Amino acid sequence: MFDPTLHLPVSLAMSQNIFHSPSGDEIVRIIFRWAHFVGGITWIGMLYFFNLVNVNFMKALDAPTKKIVVPNLMPTALWYFRWGAVVTVIAGLGYYAMYILRGDVINANSDGAGANTWLILLVWLIISGAAWAIYAYVLLPNLNKDGKILGAATAALVIALAVALLWFLDSQLTGRRDHWASNKTLSIGVGGALGIIMLLNVWGIIWPAQKRIIAATVAGTPPDAALARRAFLASRTNAWLSLPLLFFMGTSHGDYVIFGRNAG
Repeated sequence: MFDPTLHLPVSLAMSQNIFHSPSGDEIVRIIFRWAHFVGGITWIGMLYFFNLVNVNFMKALDAPTKKIVVPNLMPTALWYFRWGAVVTVIAGLGYYAMYILRGDVINANSDGAGANTWLILLVWLIISGAAWAIYAYVLLPNLNKDGKILGAATAALVIALAVALLWFLDSQLTGRRDHWASNKTLSIGVGGALGIIMLLNVWGIIWPAQKRIIAATVAGTPPDAALARRAFLASRTNAWLSLPLLFFMGTSHGDYVIFGRNAG
C-alpha cells in the first residue's frame, strides 16, 4: 500500500521556493510596517469618516438626539482615531530611522559626511513641530473665519516646510563627492512631517476640543461655537494633508523617483 507520508519531503522541498522564513531583523521590519499600516488605516479611516460622514450627520440631528448619539458614538470613535495616530507615527518613525534614513547615513558617512541618524531625526522632528506650532498658534487663531484663506496659508506653510526639510536632509547626507539622500528618505521625510503635524493636531487641538464638546452635549448645553469651529478646521486640515502625505508615501517606493536618487 502506498504510504501517503512519502510525499511530505517532496512537498516541503517545493515549499522552500514559495515560503521563506524571516530572519530576526526581517521580523522587526515586518512588525514595524504591519503596525504602521494597521494604525494608518484606522487613523485615516476614522478621519475620513468624521469629515465625509459625521459632520453632515451631526448637523441633521436635533439636540435631544445628539444627547443620545454623541456620548455613545464619539468617545469610542475618537479613541480609535487618536491611538491609531500614535501607533501610525511611532511605527513609522521606527521604520524610517532604522531601515531607511540609517542606510543613507551609512552611505553618506562612507563619503565623509559625518552624519548621525538620531540627530538628523531629532532636527527633523523639531522642524516638523515648529511648522505645527505656526499652524496652531498663528494661522488657526487668526484665519479661522475663512476656511479658504486658512487653507491657502496652510498650503504655503506646507510648501515652506517641504523645502526646508529637503534642504536639511540633503545637506546632512552630502559627502565629499556625491549627494546620498535617497528618494525614500526625502519622500518620507516630507510625507512623514505632514503626519507629525496631523498627529499634533489630533492630540493638541481636536481631542481636547472634542472632550469639552462631548461634555457640553451630555450636559444639555450648547458647545462653545469657537471651540467647535477650531476642532472642525483642524480636522478638515488633517483630511487635506492626508492627500499629499499618502502621495509622498507612494512615491517613496520608487515607481516615481520624485526626489534624490533611487535607492533600489
